[in-house]
Amino acid sequence: MMTVNEVSKLTGVSIRTLQYYDTIGLLPPTEYTEAGYRLYDDTAMERLQHILLFKELEFPLKEIKTIIDAPDFDRNKALEQQIELFIMKKEHLENLINFARKIKTTGVNKMDLNVFATAKMDEYAKKAKEQWGHTTEYKEYEEKVKNQSPDAQKTAWQNLMLIFTEFGKMKDKEPGNEEVQLEVKKLQDYISEHFYNCSNEILKELGKMYASGGEFTENIDKSAGSNTAVFVAKAIEIYCK
Repeated sequence: MMTVNEVSKLTGVSIRTLQYYDTIGLLPPTEYTEAGYRLYDDTAMERLQHILLFKELEFPLKEIKTIIDAPDFDRNKALEQQIELFIMKKEHLENLINFARKIKTTGVNKMDLNVFATAKMDEYAKKAKEQWGHTTEYKEYEEKVKNQSPDAQKTAWQNLMLIFTEFGKMKDKEPGNEEVQLEVKKLQDYISEHFYNCSNEILKELGKMYASGGEFTENIDKSAGSNTAVFVAKAIEIYCK
């Protein structure tokens, strides 16, 4: 665990900013000490890394929060697309630097405005945002959570993880077992009630994501025991047939 002061020194983010991130629910601490000081674990630090990367790409804080809180947020895909955007940004800056050097050394009779164009980068950013969740379900999720307090949102996620904990207790059963299948229905209903309408098609894709080895797999197995995510994915696959 790291204190807010240690996180600030490590990342260069001011203590006041970290406190603000907590207030708006963007980066809640993992826990508080008895004296009320914030503490952050590795999962919280990874979340902060995503926040800082999105900030460097000039995403608004509200949009960052909605993206990384979305149930279908894929950490690996996000990183790939962030890298691509940074490469485009780097190329754009290099073009501007070369253009400025040309003006300095030779002068320019005709202004080449193409060097200032960011259309390609803007278009890719738009597509990336769409992939990160700008779907009907994403908008529904955004609408549901916009008036919720950070505590209410945290409770919703904690209760979701409790459902996975129940799955973890059933791993001695077959994924097609009636009790396990009822738990899948419970999961689907919970997502529909608290996040967005979870059709069988969406649930099937979520199942694949749970077992993909990304952040969801880690969080589920951390909360409910090793291989729970894969077990849930198999149960969902049977349920959605």
